[in-house]
Amino acid sequence: MLVVATAGHVDHGKSTLVRALTGMEPDRWAEERRRGMTIDLGFAWTTLPSGAVVAFVDVPGHERFVPNMLAGVGPVPAAVMVVAADEGWMPQSAEHLAALDALGVAYGLLVVTRADLADPGPALARARAELASTTLGAVESVVVSGVTGVGLPELRAALDRLAARVPSADHAAPVRLWVDRHFTVRGSGTVVTGTLGVGRLRVGDELELAGTGDLVRVRGLHRLGEARDAVDPVARVAVNLRGVSRDRVARGDALLTPGRFRSTDLVDVRLAGDPVAELPATLTLHVGAAAVPVRVRPLGGDTVRLRLGRPVPLLVGDRALLRDPGRHHVVGGVTVLDVLPPPLRR
Repeated sequence: MLVVATAGHVDHGKSTLVRALTGMEPDRWAEERRRGMTIDLGFAWTTLPSGAVVAFVDVPGHERFVPNMLAGVGPVPAAVMVVAADEGWMPQSAEHLAALDALGVAYGLLVVTRADLADPGPALARARAELASTTLGAVESVVVSGVTGVGLPELRAALDRLAARVPSADHAAPVRLWVDRHFTVRGSGTVVTGTLGVGRLRVGDELELAGTGDLVRVRGLHRLGEARDAVDPVARVAVNLRGVSRDRVARGDALLTPGRFRSTDLVDVRLAGDPVAELPATLTLHVGAAAVPVRVRPLGGDTVRLRLGRPVPLLVGDRALLRDPGRHHVVGGVTVLDVLPPPLRR
């Protein structure tokens, strides 16, 4: 399965595009459909011409909902950058691209939408130039109209080619499923959803809930609406849990293979982005689906120590993003160097 997140400025046709490709409604809330604006994460999927399945995590484009956008993008290996032909490159186009770059997303497509409203050439040229200097680089681009259907066959073919390029995931790795949604199903109990990036989930598995340390049992699994005995990565998955109530789970929690992760509130990281000496004292760390306030202590060069507002299960080598919510600014991407750093002495 190919799992991709949408990205781009508000009202540039991300949800319309997903709707046209899948025939499914990604906007889950009545308010979203009434306002014509995505507020929270949406999910939809379809089968490509090759028979491969693509699942979309549709994210909001408005600057007020960037934390929701980052919760969807964080665990996903590929992205579709969407720019409207009639409006071109916009502020949230830039912030979303900065987020993808900071997280190291290297696989994706550029899609210019609303080609029925304006000449797509200028928007396409500007977007290509913006992407060229990021981790996405010179990705394949497609011009479409979600209203008339022009370009949709070419986009489906491009998604097939993208699916063939994205590396296979490690089935044997420990599970760390970041929770992006949680709810209760009558007669079944607590259900959480997320993007399974590595590892294998099976009905009957015992997992640790990172937020509380509770041990829970997998009562049932669904992959794109179908019940499964096991799910392999990469996949969108819903997990029915035994042994935990809904109010014990929150977005940004993680389901873990027991004993394989260390939850820590102090990490040393390497920053690629703003100069370390100019960082404010407090920022927000986005990793997986989690958003955690952090206190920043420069260590010199490009290295920073972060004191997290709550423990998070991290591994050396993890990629994450630092953002200044007050300035609506992506500070940069970080790579975790040490999850048990030594104390500092003056």
